[in-house]
Amino acid sequence: MDAVDRQLIQALRENGRASYAELGRLVGLSGPSVTDRINRLETAGVITGYRATVDAPSLGLGVTALIGIQLTDATDHEDVAARLRELSEVEDCWFIAGDDSFMLKARASDVDALETLIRRLSGTKGVSRTRTTVVLSTKWENRVTELPQEA
Repeated sequence: MDAVDRQLIQALRENGRASYAELGRLVGLSGPSVTDRINRLETAGVITGYRATVDAPSLGLGVTALIGIQLTDATDHEDVAARLRELSEVEDCWFIAGDDSFMLKARASDVDALETLIRRLSGTKGVSRTRTTVVLSTKWENRVTELPQEA
């Protein structure tokens, strides 16, 4: 990956709807050259997808929670991760170091729906305990920062 690839990645992180022509003007390449580079970055797994960032409350998801998951002894964390993936309310899942094994970001319509989710999580095979923090307000999310400098 060279400096041009890094510029393209940064531009797409800031505006995933930018046209190849726009990106080409930004980096000084033709649209087809940009297309080739982006296709190569996708094939290599550097660019993993594109999506719309939406306002969750406007979709009826007014409650956001961060949920720590502790596992029972001798539980296969990959099995638990597969079960967590099946829960549509879970937006993000991280395997972490510390007291908890997983940290989830979940969204629910209201506190009752969050309680239902927590009960389902608590009943998931391999989960010994959950710890929930309800988000009161979101100051920012999905922030795009500058890419680290090349090594």
